[in-house]
Amino acid sequence: MSRITARRRVTRLTAGGGANRRADFLAVEEPLEIRVLGKPLAVTMRTPGHDVELAAGFLVSEGVIHAAEHFSTARYCAGATYGDVPEELPKPGRMITLGQASDAGGGLFAPLPEAEQGNTYNVLDVTLGPGVAPPDPSLERSFTTTSSCGLCGKASIDAVHTQTHFAVDEDPLSIDASTIVGFPDRLRAEQAAFERTGGLHAAALFDGVTGEMLVLREDVGRHNAVDKVVGWALMNERIPARSCVLMVSGRASFELTQKALMAGIPMLTAVSAPSSLAAELASDAGLTLVGFLRGDSMVVYSRPDRITNDAAAEGPADAGSGSGSGAGSDAPDAPSEPDLAREDTDPRTLQKARIS
Repeated sequence: MSRITARRRVTRLTAGGGANRRADFLAVEEPLEIRVLGKPLAVTMRTPGHDVELAAGFLVSEGVIHAAEHFSTARYCAGATYGDVPEELPKPGRMITLGQASDAGGGLFAPLPEAEQGNTYNVLDVTLGPGVAPPDPSLERSFTTTSSCGLCGKASIDAVHTQTHFAVDEDPLSIDASTIVGFPDRLRAEQAAFERTGGLHAAALFDGVTGEMLVLREDVGRHNAVDKVVGWALMNERIPARSCVLMVSGRASFELTQKALMAGIPMLTAVSAPSSLAAELASDAGLTLVGFLRGDSMVVYSRPDRITNDAAAEGPADAGSGSGSGAGSDAPDAPSEPDLAREDTDPRTLQKARIS
């Protein structure tokens, strides 16, 4: 059994019809305990693979590190059960260099003592670089992190501005709408595990200048997929990710917006809707937030000036217009939304534009 997908016998039923038994594939979900210098920091439910990228990205998101030299080594520790090890994970005792990280599960591994050869690959201990302070004890999470877990509330927005080392409001990114609308199909085309299971989120980082997809990662948790992408960027010395675009396969939550800001990514695009707090954070920080990226259109919730639209006969709709400029009137499967015109006098009103 692969640790990324699991095979299981299922019964397929059709209302008013028959039933048949067949094999199906499920996305694997297992806990990963992240330790720093031997001390437990967090437990997250994730799809195994690229675990060191996940740990590195998580540490970036939490403000513990923000450069490749801050992440020294990582090793898998002994745990509760033993599972089959996928090919991309190095066997205990094998060294891997930082340059090989993206091709071998994402990370720099120290050899394990012989006593720890029976390994679960579910506990990862990270050593920080020289002079890097360990995580603040307040960051320790004694609970299991799920796909819906994250920071929340205005106090969290203030914390993001305190922790991040990178400002994105002056990032010079300029990208044409015709390039952006191609991202979802390119994301979907590279989702190998999703193709088999239908049960994984995906995140990808695109070069906003060339349009090249730099990396794609899948996971049962949308926040894990983003952390893996951020971890890859850290290990390839691309943090801050200037003039890059983060693309996610689902909605844009506050937590994903926060992770983009912590990595210095100036644009976040999603196939579904953002939350109100995600839009507020993006507007406040100067991040371009795009939702409902489907077909040849999108809804831009903040900083639409970064998106050119050379093929359009006229520019994007005015942000204050209450006559269908947002997702409510014409975005696919979008719920109705209240008229935003009443917010026009508020200097903190969200910039929102429809681009088709």
